[in-house]
Amino acid sequence: MDHIVLFVASLMANTFSAFAGGGAGLLQLPILIFLGLPFGVALATHKVASVALGLGATLRHIREGTLQRRFVLFILATGLPGVFLGASLILQIPGRTAEIALGFLTLGLGLYSFRRGELGQRLQLRHQQGMGLWVGGLVLFLIGVLNGSLTSGTGLFVTLWLVRWFGADYRLAVSYTLILVGVFWNGAGALTLGLLGEIRWGWLPALLVGSLLGGYLGAHLAIRQGNRWIKRAFEIVTLAVGIKLIVG
Repeated sequence: MDHIVLFVASLMANTFSAFAGGGAGLLQLPILIFLGLPFGVALATHKVASVALGLGATLRHIREGTLQRRFVLFILATGLPGVFLGASLILQIPGRTAEIALGFLTLGLGLYSFRRGELGQRLQLRHQQGMGLWVGGLVLFLIGVLNGSLTSGTGLFVTLWLVRWFGADYRLAVSYTLILVGVFWNGAGALTLGLLGEIRWGWLPALLVGSLLGGYLGAHLAIRQGNRWIKRAFEIVTLAVGIKLIVG
């Protein structure tokens, strides 16, 4: 029965996450804790399962051929060091205060997107070189620290930053987030947490299958429905994740 619960929760969380551009931990991580895993073990196990979300989304998005190799390498180079740093710190630092602060910030993301009706509806790439590129990279590094150390919503930060600073539309931003954050950032966090902590391997099969299927299905829905629906899903998820982080 536990494995059925894990599969259903993982499928639902990752389908919506792949559609909205982040937030799988909103449902998946609390389920792991509710079923008896300590926070550190649940976090490491969730990170491993999140890699399958990225793989499932990659299988769908890669067919669209919209990613730029140079920008892919830039996101990896700026974000991965932050992920390793954050994952190394989280097992030593109480995270409740940071989660509350992150919750209010995540709520702010959703409200900001809601108030900017045309945000992310058209592709208008900018800040691709010079100081603008370096500022964008610094923020991606800081988001990487959050991704390695906290549980929910950091993919949403990447999605909105790619839209707001770099001028991506929501569909392109979500594809970058799911492939690079889902596979590489979460993979780096899972590796670090696995080496420093513990992963519950026996629970992973159900989580991995649900994440893989959910990632593919959510990515398919995002490609089919377009920017307006993705924007609305993003706003719903950011508000839900923000409230969850604040309430605990």
